[in-house]
Amino acid sequence: MSDEYIKHQISNIINIHKIAIVNFFEFKEQFSMKGEKHSFWEFVYVDRGVLSVNTENDSFDLKEGECVFHKPGEYHLHKPLSPTGASYYVIGFICNSPHMQTFRDKHFRLSPKLRGFIVSILEEASRVFDFPFNTPDNQRLKVSENAMLGGQQMIRTYLEQFIILILRQTHNVKNTPSPMSETKEEKLVSAIKNKIFLHLYSRISVEEICREMNYSRAYLSKAFLKECGCTMNEYITKLKIEEAKSLILLKTYNFSQISDMLGFSNPLYFSRVFKRITGVSPSEFKNTPEK
Repeated sequence: MSDEYIKHQISNIINIHKIAIVNFFEFKEQFSMKGEKHSFWEFVYVDRGVLSVNTENDSFDLKEGECVFHKPGEYHLHKPLSPTGASYYVIGFICNSPHMQTFRDKHFRLSPKLRGFIVSILEEASRVFDFPFNTPDNQRLKVSENAMLGGQQMIRTYLEQFIILILRQTHNVKNTPSPMSETKEEKLVSAIKNKIFLHLYSRISVEEICREMNYSRAYLSKAFLKECGCTMNEYITKLKIEEAKSLILLKTYNFSQISDMLGFSNPLYFSRVFKRITGVSPSEFKNTPEK
């Protein structure tokens, strides 16, 4: 019997070629690492406290739950700001995908679902590489004699999945039309959506969006309403409630925590908005989740 199946060549948008750093740092407030630059991408995620970040062109505070990608060749300096210091994850890797340019000069908050990948990568690294964590001067990954079978590939696949999911979150890649077919208004609306995605776990106002994009509120509001059929505030609220539903189903956080994580003023207001959007209260949704 002949094999009539047509084999599809799998396309890859993110290929991690090499890993340079997988580490977890925990430092007191007075500690400051030396400024440095690398030939690879460096991902930094703050697990606790606040980290002061300085680059050649910018300086900002990276708060708990937020991350930044330092592009290859970018000078950067990190320093804990919290009274009790700060702890953060660092992953350095080589990836030549053009999609990585999405992360240039951006810092943003990660969803709890994505944070789980960071922990998985570090746990896998601890089973593969033989070196102590929390050592800033260690610049070489040495494979352990008792390395877990397939561990290096697991690190790579975890990291590739992690980056793809961030791209989906920030760009809505699946539904983004070709730039050649976009009008000026469509490009603006896409940029607005990206900003909202990046600030999903913080408070962002329409005024802030308009100010950052240097357009009047009247113009952007009209363009957004035309393209999306709803206002920017309605879109932000609906997006946050959809994320709240996912967080409720995770069963990791209580309603008060979810309300705070998503930038609602208080749990009572969060509950009212949730019921208005979904038709049920957070408690009812948790007990009878949608299939």
